[in-house]
Amino acid sequence: MAAASKKRRPAVSPVQWASLVLVAIFVIVPFYTTALGGFKEIGELRVNPFGFPQSWDPIRFIEILGGPRYFSSLMNSFLIAAGTVVLSTLVASMTAFALAHIKFFGSRFLMGYLMLGLLFPSATGILPLFIKMRDLGMLDSHWGIIIVQVAFSVSFAVLLFHNFFKELPKELVDAARMDNCGYIRIYWYVTLPLCLPIIATVGVFNFVGSWNSFLLPLIVLNSEAKYTWPLGIMQFQGQYGSDWPRILAYLTLSILPAIAFFLAAQRFVISGLTGGAVKG
Repeated sequence: MAAASKKRRPAVSPVQWASLVLVAIFVIVPFYTTALGGFKEIGELRVNPFGFPQSWDPIRFIEILGGPRYFSSLMNSFLIAAGTVVLSTLVASMTAFALAHIKFFGSRFLMGYLMLGLLFPSATGILPLFIKMRDLGMLDSHWGIIIVQVAFSVSFAVLLFHNFFKELPKELVDAARMDNCGYIRIYWYVTLPLCLPIIATVGVFNFVGSWNSFLLPLIVLNSEAKYTWPLGIMQFQGQYGSDWPRILAYLTLSILPAIAFFLAAQRFVISGLTGGAVKG
């Protein structure tokens, strides 16, 4: 049986290996350079950016971890990312459930209208968003960032949920309808427990996107106490120069939680993306 299973595995072509190696280089080299740069002096960083440091002095990492801004900025980023994940998951899953299982006039038009959101980058709407948030009194607020991020992420999340819901057995919904279950109870007790992989997929994408967001918090937030970790980099930038070794050390410490979160949820992401491709 083991020999038969090995024979059924598709062979990886040299082109695929070359593509994987190329992608790995583009991913690993920047993180490798960033992590080592935190141990170097500014002169050594300019002369030898890719080599090992002459002395492995962790003083910059220790100062950042012991400083007052690092953990507060991480907590702000975590609260915003968690709020974005929860709210976008609820809104997108309910919308996708209605579009997939409830027939009503204009459902296809509504689905197409939501998919238009995938064509526009969030940067194009920064100016009108700033004006509208100013009028609504949502500036310098974490809730303002969460609502805007949910609005920009809901199109992709609805697409993933809709494809997953369409592949669920229709007999489950019909059986629940015969038991006098309404659509709300069907959504909450029948379909939602079955779509945990796609929930994890949407959650990982939205969490990482919110965690790394820089432009929107830069426009919305004014108080340093509410800064997210990307805005915390500005504390190492002066009028006449930047402390690049400390910036790289700060980046290394701040990126590690996102990498750990993605690696922990990697198998759920893969199962969620491929779950809708197989008729269940």
